[in-house]
Amino acid sequence: MAAAIELQKAIFSALQSDEELIAALGGTKIYDHTKSDVAFPYITFGRTSVYDWSTGTEIGTEHLFTIHVWSKAKGKKETLDIMQRLEAILHDQPLAMTGYRLVNLRQEFGETRFDEDQSVYHGLLRYRALVEAD
Repeated sequence: MAAAIELQKAIFSALQSDEELIAALGGTKIYDHTKSDVAFPYITFGRTSVYDWSTGTEIGTEHLFTIHVWSKAKGKKETLDIMQRLEAILHDQPLAMTGYRLVNLRQEFGETRFDEDQSVYHGLLRYRALVEAD
């Protein structure tokens, strides 16, 4: 699980250091878990699954993870703009990790929907990362 922790740290660092994303969120509102009083919009890390991806010569793991975008704007434009920025920051980008090497990082799926129960737009991005031990 150490690779998953290092990957999340690298992702968090990349997101936190992107001025355009921080401006779109109105601050550094990137969370693993939020309290109920967080101002919209914001981003949360979602489900993570880790699988062995080792070969005969390399030790590696495959990571499937989700990032959620939450917005109370009228219409889904704000959600889609934030999702587009996330893709620019993460998709096929080389993220620095301690003790591991990111082989690749790709967005595999994106979805935006209105959650009527919470009256929010919810964007979901699913990524696949391959990581090798240094």
